[in-house]
Parts: sequence; C-alpha cells; structure tokens
Amino acid sequence: MNSKVQNLKAFLGQAGRVALVEVAATKGSTPREAGAFMIVSASAIFGTIGGGQLEYMAIDKARQMLSPLEGEMAAKRPEGVLSGGTAKTSSTARATPPGGSAATLPSRGREARIEVDEVCATLDVPLGPEIGQCCGGRVEVSIRLVDAIIEEKLIAGAEAEEAHLPHVYLFGGGHVGQALAASLALLPIHVVVVETRSEALEDMPETVETRLTPMPEAVVREAPAGSVFAILTHDHAVDFLIVAEALKRDDTAYVGMIGSKTKKATFRNWFLKAADGSEAQFGRLISPIGGNAVKDKRPPVIAALAAAEIMTALVSHASDAPSAASAEKAMAG
Repeated sequence: MNSKVQNLKAFLGQAGRVALVEVAATKGSTPREAGAFMIVSASAIFGTIGGGQLEYMAIDKARQMLSPLEGEMAAKRPEGVLSGGTAKTSSTARATPPGGSAATLPSRGREARIEVDEVCATLDVPLGPEIGQCCGGRVEVSIRLVDAIIEEKLIAGAEAEEAHLPHVYLFGGGHVGQALAASLALLPIHVVVVETRSEALEDMPETVETRLTPMPEAVVREAPAGSVFAILTHDHAVDFLIVAEALKRDDTAYVGMIGSKTKKATFRNWFLKAADGSEAQFGRLISPIGGNAVKDKRPPVIAALAAAEIMTALVSHASDAPSAASAEKAMAG
C-alpha cells in the first residue's frame, strides 16, 4: 500500500529545492479553503490550491523565487533554508516579511498585490475579471521556500491527516469491486479491500490496503467507529453474513450491498428470522449500492455512483457527529 505520506516524502526527497504555496486566508467564494496547499519545484507540483489562473500565478511566483542562481541566494539565505536538500540551523520565514517590497502582478492582475523578499511572498488576489476568474471572492496566498522545519511540519501534518482518515471497507474484488476500488482510491479515505480469494486482490490500486481472510465478517467487528461497509462479494451467503455484522453496529457511516430487489427481500427475511436482526437495523441498509436512478449495470458506472453515495454518507456522518456528542453531553449533565 502506497500512502499520501509516502508520496509526499518521495516528492520532497527527489524534487530538490521547493516552495510551499498555501491558502492563508479567504473571503467570499473561493476554489479552496484556508490551509489548502501545494508544493512547487522547478519542474513539478504536489497538491493543489484549486487550479485556474490563481494557481498558475502562484506557481509562477514560486518558481521565480526558486530560480535565482544558487551562488546569489547563498549570500542572502537565512539560516535553515534548504540548499540542494540540506539545511543549516532552524529558522522559520514569516508569510509577510517586514520590509518586503511590493509589486503588482503581471497581466490583468492589477488589483492583486505581492509582498515579497528572497524566501517568502504573500499574494492577495481578487477572484474576478482581473485574473480571468469569476468566483467573486478573494484569496491570500503565502509562498515560502521550504526549509527543514517546514518539511518536518508538512510530513507530520500529512501523517496526522492520514491517521484520521475515514475507513471504507470494500468486501469483494470482482468486476464491480475492482472498479469501485479504483474510484475510491482517488478520494481522501482509507480503503480496505477484503477478499477470500487471493487472485481477486491482484492489480488493486497501490493506495488501497488489501486483506485476505477466510472470515470476512470478522473484519467488520474490528473496524473503527464511523466506518463504511460496501458488500459485493461473489457469494450471496457471504454477503448476508457481512451485512448482518455491519447492521448490528450502531456506529457505521454507511452499509451498502450490491444486488436486486429479490436479493434484498431474501436478506431481510433471513436477517429478521434467523439472524436476530430488527426492522430498525434493516432500515439502515442501502441496496442496491449506488441507487437505481441510473439504469446502467456496467461496473465502472456502478462504481462511480457508489463512490459518490459513499462520500455523501461520510460527509453527512461527520457533520452529525458533533451534534450527537453535544446531545450526549447534555443528557449526561
């Protein structure tokens, strides 16, 4: 499994001197929120602050800051700024340096301004006709040359984010499972594909975790609170066992099963009569996954619909969590 943290470390290790471009503040409608960032090298980028002309301008400014000859920069660089991937003693450049010079942006950005010195800059950009965008808001972007301290903070932040990603358990690596794994691999979640067949786990995306087990239903019991369970194995009896385990948990964000109306009705009958399930528990089952509004059973189409459905459920669950916590606190008081 190849994670975002590993990708970040690989980029920082291979890119040479880089600059951190970060959304420092926003007003009104903007492409990304404060805190969104990207890392820019002379020839590549990692991440995004939303694309469009704003991002192009920020990349251009970052590369201008990276471009001076190393000999000229060496005399001006404060302690701690990276040079060819190495660092001296620690120092943190401020986003808006005292005494920095002001300059107007080129082209149509006449209302935007840059505060800049050799190691950091601040762009204050209106997202309007001046730069060919129509968001209507305003973005302040900070650009800093990355030193050892900033690099450590970037990696620590990525590790913390990765540790708190919601878990999505995908049971089944068949045609739909493969397509859904590929769709989910692009999203900010931790995907685990669970299978009883080793061959079904081959060729999974590198960012997806795989688990081979003869008892997939046991994985449900070990999953963290707020997890997603998408069940689409090759065996309906196995599907039923996994779904039953998932529905008996009251802390899930989503439980979905692939199948027809007949399969869902058959499961309901078994769940209520043989698995000691309740109507309330059964009512939380989403089946078929991805809904039935689009009458297209091709695996990539089902995967796209299911991925959107899962992300919607995760966002809804996350937004409900604080309210639930507040309610519990009030009841306890």
